[in-house]
Amino acid sequence: MRLLGVDVGTTSLKAVLFDENGKPLSSASVDYTLLASGELVELEAETYWRIFRQALDQVCPDRLPDAIAIDTQCETLILADENGNPLMNAIVWLDNRAKREAQEIEAQFGRKEIYEKTGQPEVTATWPACKILWIKKHLPEIWSNTRKIFLLEDYLLYRLTGEFATEKTLQSSSLYFDINTGDWWPEMLDFIGIPEEYLPRIEDSGVLLGTYGSCRVVTGAMDQVAGAIGAGIVSETVISEMTGTTMAIFANAKEIPPFRADSIIPCHYNFNGKYCLLLWTPTAGMALKWFKNNLCENFSFRDLDALAEKVPPGSGGLVFLPYLCGSTMPKYNPDARGCFAGLTLEHTRGHFVRSILESVACMLRENLEYLGISPEEIRVTGGGAESPLWCRIKADITGTDLKTLKNKETACLGSAILAGHGIGLFPSIEEASRRFAVPDRVFHPSGADQSDVYNNFRTADRLMQGGLK
Repeated sequence: MRLLGVDVGTTSLKAVLFDENGKPLSSASVDYTLLASGELVELEAETYWRIFRQALDQVCPDRLPDAIAIDTQCETLILADENGNPLMNAIVWLDNRAKREAQEIEAQFGRKEIYEKTGQPEVTATWPACKILWIKKHLPEIWSNTRKIFLLEDYLLYRLTGEFATEKTLQSSSLYFDINTGDWWPEMLDFIGIPEEYLPRIEDSGVLLGTYGSCRVVTGAMDQVAGAIGAGIVSETVISEMTGTTMAIFANAKEIPPFRADSIIPCHYNFNGKYCLLLWTPTAGMALKWFKNNLCENFSFRDLDALAEKVPPGSGGLVFLPYLCGSTMPKYNPDARGCFAGLTLEHTRGHFVRSILESVACMLRENLEYLGISPEEIRVTGGGAESPLWCRIKADITGTDLKTLKNKETACLGSAILAGHGIGLFPSIEEASRRFAVPDRVFHPSGADQSDVYNNFRTADRLMQGGLK
């Protein structure tokens, strides 16, 4: 049995073919370039289908897989006529044209009601509700011909099967989906003026939808949920942390946390009818890359790790604040700036590197404390997982076991698991997730007291934030 998981990212598509035991058989990756002009970010809708077919042909050149599921980013919007033909370019999730419309929606409903209905603590121009309101105002001829409103996964499922359907995790940030009921939010639809028949029917993740030739097509999930399934994050005791350019944290939740006016942490509908929390920081690996490119041009990342390995925990009192693009979570402050504090003549290049690694670990602990989460283990992915030193530092500062994973393409694996579940191969998504998300290395906390490292970070942070007021 061959299962294909497809992960459609912002600028690349990845496809991995797995067998029924979660073993990768073949893979393909296709890059593409967005059309960006000012606050407008678009891509011809047909391009998504073309690159999907290209990847499918590369990964399965001889015959189609037995089943397929696709995960995509949430907010990319495609408006089509009654036959499903796109009426304009896809509006990519990054697009910010609808700022005024976001303000209108927030003024009408207020942040509290919107959060309690949709789980989204902010009203931003990226949400599909805001984009549709913008189109109605500025492109009335497009809206007058619109009969189908797709998000990206919906569009690809429609091209594969002819079924006008969606799934709940994908709609979590549309701003017109009620995550309490798992259905559309009528009051928001009325305010924007969206007839419900323009929207696809709603299914759960992992549901058999139709066929594409001999291949059975199953509903997938939003990319973060698929990635969590592929990483084995299917209980509240295990979370995932990805250190790439930014840091992203995924945690399961039984219920929607109460509204907090000072929080911008979103709560999404999860594949199992429960919820998940998504946190991110603007910089993580980006800070180390900035340091390398500007101050250590002739060093590799392995070289930098070797230098930092020689420095004791605490970096000799040197503290780095990684706010090179402001801070988001747990405290939102776009004016926050990065800095090194506590610098003396004794500090070397290795101290600087270790202080950067420690700062990201401190941000991880700070976010977990803000959520009140004490996980039994953290699954780590992204480029940061390739550094054993960084993993050990995170384990020590959080006091939690860290595990890397043998399979690095967790979103593709998660989608493949959903595909297998949809055709009855896996009775339980959770069981398949636990079985296939095989740990590679385990990093236990050393037991050394790291409280000074964390307290120094928090103190420097408070002083910096206070200085900005």
